[in-house]
Amino acid sequence: MISADDIRAAERRVRSHIRHTPVWALPSPHGGPSLLAKAEHLQTTGSFKLRGAFNRLLTLSEDDRRRGVVAASSGNHGAAVAHASHVLGIEATVYVPEGASPPKVAKIRDQGARVLFVGTDGLDTEQEARRAAEASGRPYISPYNDEGVMAGQGTLAAELVRDAGPLDRVYVAVGGGGLIGGMAIYLAAASPETRVVGVLPAASPHMAVSVAAGRIVDQPTRPTLSDGTAGGIEPGAITFEACARFVHGWMTVSESEIAAAMRWWSGHSPDPIEGAAGVAIAGCLRDLDQGGRSAFVVCGGNVAPAIWDGVIAGKLPSP
Repeated sequence: MISADDIRAAERRVRSHIRHTPVWALPSPHGGPSLLAKAEHLQTTGSFKLRGAFNRLLTLSEDDRRRGVVAASSGNHGAAVAHASHVLGIEATVYVPEGASPPKVAKIRDQGARVLFVGTDGLDTEQEARRAAEASGRPYISPYNDEGVMAGQGTLAAELVRDAGPLDRVYVAVGGGGLIGGMAIYLAAASPETRVVGVLPAASPHMAVSVAAGRIVDQPTRPTLSDGTAGGIEPGAITFEACARFVHGWMTVSESEIAAAMRWWSGHSPDPIEGAAGVAIAGCLRDLDQGGRSAFVVCGGNVAPAIWDGVIAGKLPSP
């Protein structure tokens, strides 16, 4: 289990390579305290994933750097690994599932990484990428199941605590659990009064179901606007323990709620956001009657224009 000190060390390590993204105050729909948005969609590659990618790559040995790295991703982690690898002079191969978001795949390729399409579920893609890495002797950079990656993602919480001040609740979209796991570990030490809430699409609630069952559960994933959080969890993932121990509550939101949250955001910002960001916003908006100071993580902005336009026009999700 990583510690808050590991996250502080990661923050020092990656500081010169990432953006310190702002916290925006947005009006609550029903009055009361402003809602605080950690605008991580403004990160260099358009999502929080760059934090974990840089932290992990910066801890590689010189021999590992020379061999190159392998990653698996629905898009954002792959773009982050590709960008960080390009900056650090490391060759990268990224496995992505069939049907991955074209803008996200384009970002991976634009940084010079090799892209291979494998599988239809994120877990299938991860397992094949890990096998290929082990067979070739190259380091595998997991999107979440890695201490260095999770510590890097936790640096977001360190910035949030400093910039936002005391918080009653923080809402975080959850896929494999790297972001919420790192954040929850840090907040438990630095801001123990803050309740950490994991929000998942009802179409892919894997971590919430797993925590409730006391073990990692494999189940089908249905189509969702939140492609960044979709898919299963690797057996034995280190994020499971962090989520079970340090996350205070879990919520699932419908596709209609995700779309409504994205439309609500569009009324306050011209920046498109992806479905995973809408997941966290939807959870926060549902809990408005709880009062207090709440923040949500706008985890990414890499959304296909057709998806964003369809959501804003009310055409997605389909009835």
